[in-house]
Amino acid sequence: MRRRNPDVLSQQMIDSCIDFFFANMYPTLPILHKGRLREKSSREMDQSIEAQCLIMSLCVFMMIQPGMSLPGRPLGVRTDGDDLVTGKFTTATMLLEEVLRLRKAVEYVENPTLESVQTSLFLFACYFGLDKHNKAWYHLREATTLAQIVGMQEEPSYLNGDSVDGIMKRRLYWLLFITERAYALQRHKPLTLHATIELPNLDEDSAERPVINGFLHMINLFRPFDDTFIGLWNKARNDCSTAWLAQLQQQLSDALPRKLNSTETQAADIVTSQQWLRTMVWQLSITNGYLSSTSSNSSMTFKYPIDIAKDLMADVSVLPQRAMEVHGIGLIEKIFDVACTVTDVIACVPLDSGIFEVGPSEYLNQFLSLISNLRGGGSRFLPLLLAKISEILPSMTTPISKVPIVIKEENRDEPASPFSTRSALIPRPSPLVMPTPSISDPNLVFSGMSPSNCDTCTPLGTPTVAAPIPRSLPRIQFDGRYG
Repeated sequence: MRRRNPDVLSQQMIDSCIDFFFANMYPTLPILHKGRLREKSSREMDQSIEAQCLIMSLCVFMMIQPGMSLPGRPLGVRTDGDDLVTGKFTTATMLLEEVLRLRKAVEYVENPTLESVQTSLFLFACYFGLDKHNKAWYHLREATTLAQIVGMQEEPSYLNGDSVDGIMKRRLYWLLFITERAYALQRHKPLTLHATIELPNLDEDSAERPVINGFLHMINLFRPFDDTFIGLWNKARNDCSTAWLAQLQQQLSDALPRKLNSTETQAADIVTSQQWLRTMVWQLSITNGYLSSTSSNSSMTFKYPIDIAKDLMADVSVLPQRAMEVHGIGLIEKIFDVACTVTDVIACVPLDSGIFEVGPSEYLNQFLSLISNLRGGGSRFLPLLLAKISEILPSMTTPISKVPIVIKEENRDEPASPFSTRSALIPRPSPLVMPTPSISDPNLVFSGMSPSNCDTCTPLGTPTVAAPIPRSLPRIQFDGRYG
């Protein structure tokens, strides 16, 4: 086999990428054993194509992470005046091409291994981070397919073999389970994996108990989003009901304890995902016409996204900025989705600021502040959100700043990746298509803007109705027992 080029991927660079992964990413992706990964990188890379592809794909994923600095000078950077970020992404792209070339030399589809599935997942993560979503979807689908060929969906497949590999394989299956559901919601894709095996064991390693505890929280959040929900989301079926949707919102509320015994980085992902999923269920509710201005359940009212905004801002305000930034654009995109939904509600639903602790437009200002402060958010998502606000809320072209979101650390925004710019994009609507409310409902209170005019002001076409907002769900308290 072809030996790796140390000028492109040195041992020092490999070690730095592995260190960065376990220092920052491992709690979210607990699918690699540190000792065995070190051994692969030092002893197996030049003998095993599978090991080489795994290490290289991991390194590429680390290279594109915010805050990851490469040792030495990246490929293509000849002088100190050259763009270090551009050089980093040049190196990452070259390594991706090399991984794909190397994989052609092995029968990883006919004879997949644990490493094969891990590599495909990292390739998905790389292309997701580079905003190449056709390739990202291809490799996620490849990872889930290889996982099923290996038999990861069958509990008996974990009874034999190496115990450490068995632990990593089980975690990998559940990580794919979470990832597939999140991507299905973001990009309207179908599911292939289901909850067919036992959950990871909290007692596998006492030192990792907080990590596994946080991992289980994420599984519990995404578990209700099965084929039924995704079928409704993708408009392949229409058999939901008000009771079912309200129950799903309650499941999301009950999925997490009041105190999260997890790492800080996991807490950032967990609480953001919870509020994003609440938004997705609300969007499905309004798409199917199940919201009411007189509902006694706040989650089934038109103003519920304001509650979600309140809860999300309360959650993230107690977290350090670094805990949010390690998740990259995936987490920022979820915040952006919630912010876009809140923008449409403010634009089309008459809101009495007197019934809120903080005015709805002030929550929107907090979203702008949060996104602008997160690395990558200012260059990528902030212009989209500002364009959306300018389009449908022209009176707020200069956002208010009464209640800025407080983040614990300052940040210097990294220059945007040349492979992930969105200059050609317009503010994308959330997946819902708002129904026009029935005029026969005497409880709907319309503003001076007609539903047709509302369709003009926002891609979502949110109905202009008023509804009271009961108290939001109980706040999650962080107990300080991180990591």
